[in-house]
Amino acid sequence: MISRRHLLAGATLLAGSAMIPRAWAQAASGGPFKLEPLPYPSSKNEPHIDAETMMLHHDKHHAAYVNNLNAALSQNTEAAKMPLHEMLARLGELPEGIRTAVRNNGGGHANHTMFWQIMGGSGGEPTGDLKSAIDRDLGGIQKLQSDFNTAGEKQFGSGWVFITVGRDGKLALVTKPNQDTPLMDGQRVLMGNDVWEHAYYLKYQNRRADYLKAWWNVLDWNRIGERYAAARAGTLTI
Repeated sequence: MISRRHLLAGATLLAGSAMIPRAWAQAASGGPFKLEPLPYPSSKNEPHIDAETMMLHHDKHHAAYVNNLNAALSQNTEAAKMPLHEMLARLGELPEGIRTAVRNNGGGHANHTMFWQIMGGSGGEPTGDLKSAIDRDLGGIQKLQSDFNTAGEKQFGSGWVFITVGRDGKLALVTKPNQDTPLMDGQRVLMGNDVWEHAYYLKYQNRRADYLKAWWNVLDWNRIGERYAAARAGTLTI
């Protein structure tokens, strides 16, 4: 249990950490992109990720990224026609006036869409082709978890830890600051964890390491395996 003082402090941090405007509580609308509902109840990842954090993270933070992305694209109808993964891969070609907004908010939308999809499970270990790839490229699941958690702890400030899939099916561990994504480098994202403080502060406060360790308990390895198969087939987008 956390104290009321910690809860209030965490709520204040959540409100300011992503510089979310007053319109953040409204459902994202009025543009080419929309906020999909969580694919499971907000309590599904308890006790490792609390329901209140899930609701704030999805309904407020993610919604704000979608709203702000749509607002930026309202200035450019051609860019608004592009699929999100293509827009991020061609970020340098976008008009300078919307490039930063698309980077921050388009990246945030892509990252979080992936994030919700790979959770809601019961942890455990991967199987099949994905397990073979992890054993081959990342030294097995235990080494992956250790290296992944260390990378997340060392990520300065806000950012993400990702596992990417190359065109040859090879896996790699990368970190990105803020809402940057490997999609901006033309890579495919298998999975990733959000290490912004708003992802864990209500429950874990400053204990990012504890959050990183607990997160493995909510992964849906079947869903991640499907993403790996789609990446190898060339059909995985975000």
